Amino acid sequence: MRFAQLLQRTLGYFAAAVLFLMMTITAVDVVGRYFFNKPLAGGFEITEIGLALLIYCALPLVSARREHIVIDTFDVFMSEGVKTFLNRLADVICFIALAGVGYILFRRAVRVAEYGDTTNVLLLPLAPVVYTMSGMIVIAGLMHLVLIFIPHAEQAAFDSKELTP
Repeated sequence: MRFAQLLQRTLGYFAAAVLFLMMTITAVDVVGRYFFNKPLAGGFEITEIGLALLIYCALPLVSARREHIVIDTFDVFMSEGVKTFLNRLADVICFIALAGVGYILFRRAVRVAEYGDTTNVLLLPLAPVVYTMSGMIVIAGLMHLVLIFIPHAEQAAFDSKELTP
């Protein structure tokens, strides 16, 4: 579990840094726009890229902690065995779906790199962003593959240990 903890910690710090960067860029852009009549050039582009990175880098964290949105209306009517089966089935479906989306996104990243796509104002290359997005979605899928074999009770114990320093 050391690798999982390192991955979660690294992605958590990266997501926090991206969020702080987006907040800072937005603040500088707003102050520049309203007080000096000079907005931050490319601020919108950097915020867009930051938002994409934030969402896709947080996805493996959400998957690893099983914090996706869940509708548990009928859980009270189900036995523990049925709940366990449905949870594992959901992890299998998530793995397949995320692996498929990751593959499609990787193919898109290759095309973006071949075309040399960049942002409009700052001319930042978009390929690294799309490669990162595809990698993070594949990692989220692999998290679901691993979670198939980890019962929910053990997962809760693991998560509570991780949150303590």
